[in-house]
Amino acid sequence: MNIFFLTLLFFVLVYLALNWFIKTSSAKISKSIRTFVIIFSLILAAVMAYAGRFIFSLPFLMMILPLIKTKAGFTLLQVLRFWSLLRILKNSGRFSFNQMGSNLNTKNISRDEAYKILNLDPSKRYTKEEILKSYKKIMKKIHPDISPELTRLASIVNEAKEVVIKDLN
Repeated sequence: MNIFFLTLLFFVLVYLALNWFIKTSSAKISKSIRTFVIIFSLILAAVMAYAGRFIFSLPFLMMILPLIKTKAGFTLLQVLRFWSLLRILKNSGRFSFNQMGSNLNTKNISRDEAYKILNLDPSKRYTKEEILKSYKKIMKKIHPDISPELTRLASIVNEAKEVVIKDLN
């Protein structure tokens, strides 16, 4: 029943808008559209300023991801994996955007942390080739030659690779 009333309301509004367009001069329509766009932009700016703390959240990223075409050609799965890697490192205290200049690598990476960083299961046995394949897959996206800002992250992934390879012996 609600759908019927909503549809009826929609058609009445469309009819009134079209009727207004027919009876109004093009200059007045143009001025009305400009005014609407300006008011809508101001409201949107106020909403974005208020909700700015949510702009880098994962749901927002998922919503705008189809609109973003990165230079490196990230796929959705790669972006989620990269976000997961940053989250693991941030939770362990090894990587922080607020302290880029400081040395956060005062302790060694644990075995489980190293496996998580390389997206490997700690309970499975891997060959050196499988470890290097996983390492290379990550390093293709975060290598310092691609982006110098990722130097710290690349060094953490290098350290994780060394820990996992030592664990083979």
